[in-house]
Amino acid sequence: MAKKIIVIGSGFGGLAASLRLRAKGYDVTLIEKHPDLGGRARVFKKGEFIYDGGPTVITAPYLLEELFSLFNKKISNYVKIVPLNLWYRFVFSDGKTFDYSGDEKSMEKEIKKFSDQDFKGYNKLVKFTEKIFNKGFTDLSDKSFNNLIFMMKQIPALLSLKSYQSVYKLVSKYIENEKLRRVFSMHPLLVGGNPFTTTSIYTLILFLEKKWGIHYSMGGTGEVVKALEKLMNEEKINIIKNAEVTEIRSNDNEVKGVKINNSKILDCDYIICNSDPPNVYKNLIKSKKNYNLLFKQKINRMDYSMGLFVYYFGSKKQYKDVAHHTIFFGNSYEKHLDKIFEEKTLSEDISYYLHRPSATDPNMAPKNHDAFYVLVPVPNNLSRINWNKKGEEFKNLVLEKMDKSVLPEIRKNVINDFYLTPDYFEKDLATLHGSGFSIQPKFSQSAYFRFHNKSEIFDNLYFVGAGTHPGAGMPGVLSSAKVLDNLL
Repeated sequence: MAKKIIVIGSGFGGLAASLRLRAKGYDVTLIEKHPDLGGRARVFKKGEFIYDGGPTVITAPYLLEELFSLFNKKISNYVKIVPLNLWYRFVFSDGKTFDYSGDEKSMEKEIKKFSDQDFKGYNKLVKFTEKIFNKGFTDLSDKSFNNLIFMMKQIPALLSLKSYQSVYKLVSKYIENEKLRRVFSMHPLLVGGNPFTTTSIYTLILFLEKKWGIHYSMGGTGEVVKALEKLMNEEKINIIKNAEVTEIRSNDNEVKGVKINNSKILDCDYIICNSDPPNVYKNLIKSKKNYNLLFKQKINRMDYSMGLFVYYFGSKKQYKDVAHHTIFFGNSYEKHLDKIFEEKTLSEDISYYLHRPSATDPNMAPKNHDAFYVLVPVPNNLSRINWNKKGEEFKNLVLEKMDKSVLPEIRKNVINDFYLTPDYFEKDLATLHGSGFSIQPKFSQSAYFRFHNKSEIFDNLYFVGAGTHPGAGMPGVLSSAKVLDNLL
C-alpha cells in the first residue's frame, strides 16, 4: 500500500509538491482552507473584472512545464503562457521612464538615456550575475541544505561571488547612475527583501529573467492554478477544500497527522507544509518539547519581509499607453526602504508596482475597460498599524499618487475596487506578522540558515514555499518542491 502524504496549503509550492510526490507513487491528499486553490495566487472576481490575487510575473516557465511532463502531458493543452516583449516599465518621480526588456539594442538605448558609460558596466554586471545564477540557481536551487557540512562546502564559492555584499552594493560596483542603480537592484523586492540588506546572491534573478524572459498566462495566473488542479484531479490526488488545518499532531520526533477545523482527524506517514514555517512551528504544533534552545532562538531571531498593501480596481477608462508591468519609484529609495523594513512606519513618498493585465489580455476586464492592481510595500504587522483605520486613507494616498503620475484622472474613473492589507496575509494566509513573503532573504537567513525543507525537529515533516529554501517568488517555491522530490 502506498504511503500517505498530506500537503497543507495550495500555493504553487503545495501544488507542485503534490504532483511531484504523486508521480513517485505516493497517496497524496491536499488540504486547503479556502474554497479555491492557489494561496497567494488566488483569483478574485468582482463584477466583470478578474483580478489575480498575487503572482503576476512568470519566470522560468520550464518549472511549470516539468509538472505536466512528469505524467507525459503538455502544459500547452491546459493553459496558454505567452512571453512579453516589454518586461517592466520603470517610472521615476521626475517623469523619466526606462523600458526594461530582453532586447539588448533596446536596453543599450534605454541605459544611454541616463548614462553613456553605464552600458559597459551593465554588460559586466550581467556577466557576473550569470556566474551567480550558475551557482545559486542551476547548482543549488533544488538541493537540500539540511546538512551544515554541505553548507560549509558552498561557502568558498559563495564568498568568491561576493555573497556577503548586498544587492545594491554589488550593482553599484558596476553602475554609476542612481536611477539605473534602482532599476538593476530592485529584484529583491519581488521576493520580500530590501536591496540594501539582501545578499547579492539574489542578483541571479536579473540573469534568470534574461535567460527565460517574462511570461504571462492568458486569463491570468489563476489559469495556471486551474490547469494544475485539473492535472491533479486526472492523477487522482485527493483535494479537500474549505478545510483549515488547526493542528499538526505529533508524538516525540514524528508528526502523526492533522486536525481539520478543530474536529476531524486525518492520519498520514508524511506531512508537507506549504505554509509559513514560523507560523507552523509556533501555532500548529502544540507540543514544543523537542524544540531545543538553538531552534527557539532561530524562530525568534528571524527578520520578516515587508507587508503588502494591494489595491485592486477596475477603470471605465482604458489606459492604452500603460505597460503590462509598471514599477514607480518615489523620490527616495534607501530612506524609504529603511522606513518600511527597519523603522516600520508609513511614508507618503511611496513606490509601487502596477499590474495591467488587460494590456495583454482584454478578457480580464469588460470591453473598453481596464483591470488593475497596485502593490505597495508597507511595514509588516510588527508596526502595529491599525489597518481598519488606516486602510481607506492609504488607498486614497495611492490613488492620488497614481493620478499624478502613471494613471491621470484615475480617481474619477474607478468603478470597481477593494484592497488587502497585511492583516489579510496574517489572518487568511497565516503568515507570521502579516509578512508578504515570509522571512527576508538575507545571507544569514538563506540556504542552511533558512527553515529547512526537511524539518529540523520532526523526521517526517517537510516544507515547501517562500519560507524555506530557496525562497520566495514563483521559481523559488516551485524549486522548493524539487528539493522535496530529492528528499522523499
